[in-house]
Amino acid sequence: MKKYLLFLYGLVAISCSNDNFSEQKSLESKIVVEGWIEEDDFANVLLSSSIPVTDVIDSTNVLNHVIRSAKITISDGQNSEVLRVKNDKNRIPPFVYFGSTLKGESGKEYSIKIEYLDRVVEAVTTIPKSVQLKSAEYIRKNEADTTGYIFVKFDDPVAEKNYYQIATKIDGEEPIFVPSFYGNLDDRNFESSSVSVQINRGVILFPKTKFTPYFADGDLIHVKLRTQTKEVLDFWNSWQNEIVNSKNPIYPSNTSLKSNIKGGIGIWAGYGQSTIIVKTPPKK
Repeated sequence: MKKYLLFLYGLVAISCSNDNFSEQKSLESKIVVEGWIEEDDFANVLLSSSIPVTDVIDSTNVLNHVIRSAKITISDGQNSEVLRVKNDKNRIPPFVYFGSTLKGESGKEYSIKIEYLDRVVEAVTTIPKSVQLKSAEYIRKNEADTTGYIFVKFDDPVAEKNYYQIATKIDGEEPIFVPSFYGNLDDRNFESSSVSVQINRGVILFPKTKFTPYFADGDLIHVKLRTQTKEVLDFWNSWQNEIVNSKNPIYPSNTSLKSNIKGGIGIWAGYGQSTIIVKTPPKK
């Protein structure tokens, strides 16, 4: 499975005049991490230096802040792997560190160690037990509509404490799974163990087409239910709050974001996962 979450490249603007990561300017920038490892999949990590608030933020400038020469080691306490970096021209920015031997397992703890220049960045996460999606359905508000929303159903285990994230990917249009807007869920807010939720399409950095919060006829939609830890939930909720407060669907207003990264900013996340593919009606 390939996925490339690009949110962090838009959320880490800090107030400094230069951010070229030279040794002279090292105190003015931060290493930005967005890393994840899912159950039954390998680790993926995006790495950059933070972008000054005075800079123009576009695809070219984002590319200039990507870090491509770090050493990233993933470990489950017994086995470890040094990630490789690859170039995918279908994505902006097109670089991702990836694993190929250490596959995520439910219940295990995973550490990440990033070594770059004279810096060491570390974090630890756990992959929670997966919860299976029962169904995912595309529903229009009115029969004459050509757009609609996704409704998902799943059973929240009564004897377990769970935090969820629902993400979607439109086949051929989005190269990644995008967290749904208001798709981070704490089971303490559920009225019943049988959960039914309407999904609003999430925001992706530099979309190919104009962003809309709904899905459309003709879309082939991958819907994923992730289980996550409380600190990962807190990170994504703080990201969402920044979007709402700044009224900007791409770049939050500041950097008051939760993080589990020591020596940097961002998130190292473990996810359980269950995925369903939804076919919508043909375009009218």
